[in-house]
Amino acid sequence: MAISDTELIRAWTQVLNLSQLKRGDAVTVLTSDHSHPQTLRCAITSATMLGACVSQLNLPPVNGEKSLSRDTLAYLGTTPLTGNRAAIAALKASDLVLDLMTLLFSPEQHEILASGTKILLAVEPPEVLARLVPTLEDYERVQAGVALLKGRREMHVTSPSGTDLRLPLGEYPVTAEYGFVDQPGRWDHWPSGFAFTWPNEGGAQGRIVLAKGDVLLPMKSYVGEPITLTVENGFVTSIEGDAEAELLREYIESFDDPEAYAISHVGWGLQKRAFWSTLGLYDREATLGMDARAVSGNFLFSLGPNNEAGGNRTTACHIDIPMRHCNVFVDGLQVVNDGQVVESLMKPTKSASTQEVTHA
Repeated sequence: MAISDTELIRAWTQVLNLSQLKRGDAVTVLTSDHSHPQTLRCAITSATMLGACVSQLNLPPVNGEKSLSRDTLAYLGTTPLTGNRAAIAALKASDLVLDLMTLLFSPEQHEILASGTKILLAVEPPEVLARLVPTLEDYERVQAGVALLKGRREMHVTSPSGTDLRLPLGEYPVTAEYGFVDQPGRWDHWPSGFAFTWPNEGGAQGRIVLAKGDVLLPMKSYVGEPITLTVENGFVTSIEGDAEAELLREYIESFDDPEAYAISHVGWGLQKRAFWSTLGLYDREATLGMDARAVSGNFLFSLGPNNEAGGNRTTACHIDIPMRHCNVFVDGLQVVNDGQVVESLMKPTKSASTQEVTHA
């Protein structure tokens, strides 16, 4: 169901206020051929109403001939900014970039953020943006999740379907995504709502069993039959199952890059207003599937790059896989129980280190 410009402008205004947009700030709206026109015009209207100096930078798309999917996260690496010094300079001179194009995992994004520019990615359909407009409560909930991850040495994930995965932690930072950019040099994604980190290089070990109803992204499909991934020394070394396993293998093989099999970011969803069923209600080309990525209580892991966290992997392949009904432990403390966040831990008044440990 469509929403009115009035509702979307109201949502943009809330996000920009949370992002501490000030009168006179330079805002650049970054677009390409696939950017949603309603999202664009409402972003410009809202930022202008708040007194910002707004520009639009429209760049031609790239990688379409290489990618097997039209999803903007299906093929990473080069972007319309690659080698485009004038465009990079314009974005670095901005206080805030509203990314309606998708720069994720690109070195150009890292360079722009290092200059102090804030970047907010917003590419979901307008009605999803309005339903999942971020709040201060989202911020507090995600920060509580981050507190549970900081300083931990291991994440252990199990599931009734047979998942038993151990992820040593500590080499890479813990990241919070809550949907707005309130600090210089911050990147975030509207909508979102999860806490995550990356396992130590070469450390992930175990077995992941995708069960019926789990989600494969960017395929944007629900798993219909078990798929077993064997993880050794940080990489998926086998993908076993029937037709869906074969399709997943073929997709990863198409990148012809060993780094595509590496375990990347790991964490869990905290967004109470996201729904697992939403993916099945949208055209595949209309959504990135952020509901499934952020829904409270999922276990979300990915395959592919880790340069976003300071690592060296820059593969063009990035696959997010949200799972249901998992148990997630950090240093023996259970933070997700059968796909449900342990809500008693979401209160920021008590240090995570003092919580009672339930051993995995």
